[in-house]
Formats: sequence, structure tokens, C-alpha cells
Amino acid sequence: MASSASVLLYSSDADTRAQVRLAVGRGPAPDVPPVAFVECATPPAVLRALETGRVDVCVLDGEAVPLGGMGVCRQIKNEVFRCPPVLLLIGRPQDAWLAAWCHADAVITLPVEPLECAAALASLLRAPR
Repeated sequence: MASSASVLLYSSDADTRAQVRLAVGRGPAPDVPPVAFVECATPPAVLRALETGRVDVCVLDGEAVPLGGMGVCRQIKNEVFRCPPVLLLIGRPQDAWLAAWCHADAVITLPVEPLECAAALASLLRAPR
């Protein structure tokens, strides 16, 4: 097992980023490596972080402003070579179809529910790349 997994966490809202960090804690499940968060508050910061090639999973806030996580997801899935899996946080369950159109690998609704968030993130970390 790797020493840690790099999780890119994008949200313009510091409280949303804190909710995800608290939900996941040191690691989302015992059978996956502990996580190290790379926090981004802007889309350019997301792109810079992905350029390193050292991101294992992205968690994107669909409600971020001025560019939501859905737009960022669609962009990185279409433009980033070997894009990591994406967990998309959406504001309404009815937006799940749009998350699928954006090529999100997993979706949960806001506000962050700790068990659901940890389970979704652990599932993405377990998936072969």
C-alpha cells in the first residue's frame, strides 16, 4: 500500500473544504492509504496541481464560484491526460445527470455526510487506474 494518497480538494468555500477534510479524517477506510489533501480555491490552482501528475483523486465542489466543480470536472476529464477519478459534490440530487455528463466518477450531495463522503472516496482510491 502507498504511504499516502494525494487528494485534490477544490472549493471556493473554506467551510466546504473543512467539511470534506473532517469527513475523511486521516483516511476514508482502513484498507486504503491515509490521505494528504491538496486544497485549491480556484480553477487555475486545480490545473497547476494536476500538472504535477501526483494527484490520486479529485474532490470538486459543484457549487464553487465563479466556476463550479461540474465545469472544472468536464474540463479536466477532457483535457488532462490520465485524469484522476473525480468525486463531485452537488447541491441537489436532481443534478446527478449533469454530473454524469461532466464525466464524474462518483457523486454525493451537499452538505457533506461523513460516512457517504468517506465511502465514496475510499471506493475511488481502491479502483485500479
